[in-house]
Amino acid sequence: MGDIYLWLKAGHVISVIAWMAGIFYLPRLFVYHAEQRASVPQMVPVLEVMERRLLQAIMTPAMIAAWAFGLSIIAVGVIDWGEVWPWVKGAGVIAMTAFHLWCARERRRLADGTATASGRRYRMMNEVPTVLMIVIVVSVLVRPF
Repeated sequence: MGDIYLWLKAGHVISVIAWMAGIFYLPRLFVYHAEQRASVPQMVPVLEVMERRLLQAIMTPAMIAAWAFGLSIIAVGVIDWGEVWPWVKGAGVIAMTAFHLWCARERRRLADGTATASGRRYRMMNEVPTVLMIVIVVSVLVRPF
């Protein structure tokens, strides 16, 4: 069981890194999209392609893989559910998934022209995954709870 656990953990970490790279970058693309749509409208189609490809080709597959590897680790039975940290991590992962879904919705709204958020709002939303990442990593590595 030791070898399979290490492979599952490696796959989980790799998937999470890919997911987080996208989840940190996509809201930044939203900032550019919101701020450039009036002043540099020829950039909008380029940003839309970048947003769609990032979400569909990198973020969503990485999120699915992160969930699959994470659930596989749980199935192996190495998590002590009597501790608080796995519950905090789980809540953080669910919140990160909700943020991912928000990003997908915003991408669609930007593409169809119904998004009303400003570049400033997207900048503020870009901080959400950073806070969630800190909660998740501290929960797993430091286990202060």
